[in-house]
Amino acid sequence: MPVFCCLKNVHPTSYIRKQDISAKVKNLAINLDTLVLHIIINTIILGPVLWLSGRALVGKEKAKFTDGLWIAALGTIIGAVFGFFFTGVIAAIIMLIIWLALIKRFFDCGWLKAFLIAIVAVIIFIIIAVILAALGLFALSALFPVPSIP
Repeated sequence: MPVFCCLKNVHPTSYIRKQDISAKVKNLAINLDTLVLHIIINTIILGPVLWLSGRALVGKEKAKFTDGLWIAALGTIIGAVFGFFFTGVIAAIIMLIIWLALIKRFFDCGWLKAFLIAIVAVIIFIIIAVILAALGLFALSALFPVPSIP
């Protein structure tokens, strides 16, 4: 077995550290598959809720369904990138301002109306979540009936 004591006997790529592709993906600043999934889910859930609240407060001429989807998608992307660099209360306040700016821009309204749209969207989301939770509990109780005690 030869001993490699001089450079001419060393393989040219032996100094390159072999890395697994999955290790590189795990070390990314933002996990891309999680980000894409987050964008899709937030767009599906938040987009219609923002559209409903915008339509109720600014009217159907200014609040288009696609505007609600764009607000949800862009807010999620900007929030993920911003959240990577900044944390804390100040970052949360800045993110709130960014979301309000997106609502203001897409629904063509003022800052106060954008804030009201956001509040109404939260209320609509809570109502929908409670209804879906009640339906889920009802479905589970129908699937697995509780036996009565004799």
